[in-house]
Amino acid sequence: MTEEKKQPQPVADGYKKTEHKPQAKRRHHGIVTFAKVYISCSFNNTIVTITDEKGNVLAWSTSGANGFRGTKKGTPFAAQITSSKACGRAMEYGVKQAMVFVTGPGPGRETAIRAVASSGIHVISIKDTTPVPHNGCRPPKPRRV
Repeated sequence: MTEEKKQPQPVADGYKKTEHKPQAKRRHHGIVTFAKVYISCSFNNTIVTITDEKGNVLAWSTSGANGFRGTKKGTPFAAQITSSKACGRAMEYGVKQAMVFVTGPGPGRETAIRAVASSGIHVISIKDTTPVPHNGCRPPKPRRV
């Protein structure tokens, strides 16, 4: 019972060739003229997702995916770049009109909405879907100093 150790084969170029994983095929959504834009703005990041009427995602973008790192991800400028990149990808599907749903208290809320409007998509309505507690959790006990 001898086990043979496989030696790596030398490559002519001197570089080891790696096999890439097969990427999933992109779904063809056809031409979509109406979309829903979901903007999630926290203090640390901005996430923009654009879906069709059924909820199938057409395009998305985040501040981190656009090259912003650390505290710069939560800035209004990062939110503007993020939403304009997502709208650019969605317009490839033929999006002309959109309803905007904004969630979160972040600083880039208004800037992200303005970027959607300035990218050429007609904004039909803007709705704030930030969850508001109806007296939610019990607060912590008061500090004794």
